[in-house]
Amino acid sequence: MKEYKYTINGTKYEVAVGNIEDNIVTVTVNGEEYKVEMEKQPEPEKKKPVVRPVAAAPKETNSSKSAGHNQSNALKSPLPGVITDIKVAVGDEVQEDQAVVVLEAMKMANNLTAEKAGKVTAICVQVGESVMEGDALVIIE
Repeated sequence: MKEYKYTINGTKYEVAVGNIEDNIVTVTVNGEEYKVEMEKQPEPEKKKPVVRPVAAAPKETNSSKSAGHNQSNALKSPLPGVITDIKVAVGDEVQEDQAVVVLEAMKMANNLTAEKAGKVTAICVQVGESVMEGDALVIIE
């Protein structure tokens, strides 16, 4: 039997909780015995299995985006990273060593520059896209 002492609005109560059978409890409050019916505990909710969403259609790869262009004229990624900025647009004239794309790799921003002067004919990546070493980024002809 568990005994408790409570003060509610200045009135003291001595409560003893007795036997519990099914959902009926014998409770003694200040020497007076009561039969108390407890609410039944709800059944624990069954956990729903976690289902992974169906994979989205694969994104275009750099090779498929630049398939119609001369790959020998492509500025390629020197290392894996994420494109954080594209400094040119299709149709822009660029000079040799002009910054074209900013690639973040190993927590460092790397300005990738044009290897030759020419006109930007295609941009093969988007800001936020992950690229691998050797992926075509921008095509300059």
